[in-house]
Amino acid sequence: MSAVSEVGVNEAEARVVLGKMSELWWMWLVTGVAWVIISLVILQFDKSSVNTIGILIGCMFLLTSLEQFVFAGLSSGGMRLVWLIFGVLFLIGGFVAIFNATDTFAVVANILGFLFLLVGVFWLIEALTTRAANPMWWLGLASGILMIVLAFWTSAQTFTTRAYMLLVFAGIWALLHGTTDIVKAFMVRSLRNVA
Repeated sequence: MSAVSEVGVNEAEARVVLGKMSELWWMWLVTGVAWVIISLVILQFDKSSVNTIGILIGCMFLLTSLEQFVFAGLSSGGMRLVWLIFGVLFLIGGFVAIFNATDTFAVVANILGFLFLLVGVFWLIEALTTRAANPMWWLGLASGILMIVLAFWTSAQTFTTRAYMLLVFAGIWALLHGTTDIVKAFMVRSLRNVA
């Protein structure tokens, strides 16, 4: 009987978390639209906009950091620690990128493949860990796989080619993130009736 009561507590806790998340559905929508706008801005730049790209990369990292901290506040257990670690890493990266914008572009162009690999792995983990509660988990999985493929392809290019690809792929990254967040917004909104 204690096992049944433990399951009941876990279900009650899950409903509370779902209720909190469903109240914040608009957060995913707003951040998703922001990511899409950032992607469109990035894709308009050329080689002379290096400093601006560095600042935008910093802003993207700071926005991602904010999202990670919100997710950490809504989570418990091991996932909370994962969200906090990624939040701190993106926060540090955001400030470094903003205050060294010109150097950021060159550094990011050099490590673009590695960054895509990190993002792709993170999206895969997120998709697989939320699979039970998210019927659209496959979208995150597909985005993660695409980012990993882009990571290996980008790593094989020369620096000059990577610098140009940074403009395009940063825009693609932001667009994928925005699209995923917009879909999540409506999925989380639909949880209002469940909680």
